[in-house]
Amino acid sequence: MEDILEIGGRRIKNRLFIGTGKFPDKSVIKDVLVSAKVDVVTVALRRVDPGSGDDNILDNVPEGCILMPNTSGARNAEEAVRIARLARAMGCGDWIKLEIINDNKYLLPDNTESLRAIDILVKEGFTVLPYMNPDLTEARRMVDAGAAAVMPLGSPIGSNRGLKTGEIVKIMIDEIKVPVVVDAGLGKPSQAAECMEMGCDAVLVNTAIAIADDPEQMAKAFNMAVEAGRIAYRFSSGKISGKASASSPLTGFLR
Repeated sequence: MEDILEIGGRRIKNRLFIGTGKFPDKSVIKDVLVSAKVDVVTVALRRVDPGSGDDNILDNVPEGCILMPNTSGARNAEEAVRIARLARAMGCGDWIKLEIINDNKYLLPDNTESLRAIDILVKEGFTVLPYMNPDLTEARRMVDAGAAAVMPLGSPIGSNRGLKTGEIVKIMIDEIKVPVVVDAGLGKPSQAAECMEMGCDAVLVNTAIAIADDPEQMAKAFNMAVEAGRIAYRFSSGKISGKASASSPLTGFLR
């Protein structure tokens, strides 16, 4: 049976979403996205310059990808809404990764301001995926406001520390009725696989791929890990036991 993720009425085959920041050379981005067969790409609007000729980052996004501009740099709901409207006016579509941060040290998202922005943007027809601090109550409020998915952080942005918020994320997976996409902090393919094995619908990775010695090969590794983790989740890994259980009989062949 085909395993398709649906968000905002769009069908998504690849559950690895990739960000486009921190790459040493923009020309590498297209090779990364093509090699990993990515369906969803996020880009900071402040890095998009349609008048820059060969330096326009959007030229490196393959045709057919779902472009998800993010509101990076917004410090409150009003700024995020303004950025989203600019993205739509520039032809970047209606998908928005809502990112509101006013904490300059840890770069943690502001759930309260995000909720305000979701309410405005959804009414204007945007498909909103908010980046958020993992919290069940706040996630429910965001869903009630119309969020198409929620994107809890695994650990602080760019830290490569992995899924440090796993216990809360698992609760959200069990209780939230929209897709849960872990965003930020994943540093290794094994950490992406862990997210998928526990039931996450997708993961978004940027730094770990962009700063790798070979971003294209690292993207492939993350893609394989996401696929493996998803298969393990769908077909149920074995139950954990506190006792040993032999895979072959221990009696019956010695006389």
